Amino acid sequence: MRPTSQAAEGNMEWTAGAGLPGKGVVVTGGARGIGKAVAHAFANYGARVCIVDLNGDAAASAAAELPNPDQHMSIGQDLRDLAAHDTMLERVRSELGRVDVLAHLAAVLRRRTNVDDVTEEDWDVQVDTNLKATFFLDRAAAKAMRAQGRGGRIINFTSQGWWTGGFDGSVVYNATKGGVATMTRGLARTYATHGITVNAVAPGFVDTPMMRSGDLSEEHLQGLAAQVPMGRLAEPYEIAGSVLFLASDHAAYITGATINVSGGFLMY
Repeated sequence: MRPTSQAAEGNMEWTAGAGLPGKGVVVTGGARGIGKAVAHAFANYGARVCIVDLNGDAAASAAAELPNPDQHMSIGQDLRDLAAHDTMLERVRSELGRVDVLAHLAAVLRRRTNVDDVTEEDWDVQVDTNLKATFFLDRAAAKAMRAQGRGGRIINFTSQGWWTGGFDGSVVYNATKGGVATMTRGLARTYATHGITVNAVAPGFVDTPMMRSGDLSEEHLQGLAAQVPMGRLAEPYEIAGSVLFLASDHAAYITGATINVSGGFLMY
């Protein structure tokens, strides 16, 4: 029997975080930037959050800043260690009581001046982190959700570059994000009968530490902002709302979608 949504039962709660109170949520890459904003959004609506980050100390610090910090947890984890995924999720289930949502934001960007500067190591670390780990973590999360029998939500992060392809030294990063968008659709079809939705969020230019990496000048950043019809970079909290929506009961019938949050930089 397929899990039924709260909306299907006629009990929809018309708030932004409908269905989220008490849910167990895993936010990867949650120690800073968009991930940190996403973790706060879930905690503000009563979810119990596990922040996962490569930097364990930063993850712990971010979790301590959440509302009702005693209800949340953190894990320092390199997600390229595929064998650790099941153990990590079991720890979350044990400490938070359940795993209902995976918001997977962890990614690596190796920004190079031009394509000839990209090394094999640049390729490997970005593909292994951004694409390979995403597949295996999504699969592990779906396994945990199926075992619970309540369905669930998987929300991956791609980029506007999944559509544009990027250019020069960013081509590899954007290739991985194109793979995430395609994989999200395939997993959405795979897990739909289990009541698990799989969607992706595609941010445009967001003012984050990753965006400012690689010694980008303020002039360069302003040049990027000028390409956006809204005329500015996004703030991390402006991306978090899309994640919250996709995890809520309001998005129970949305799966396989890639949500464009780019201020009009892309329109599709």
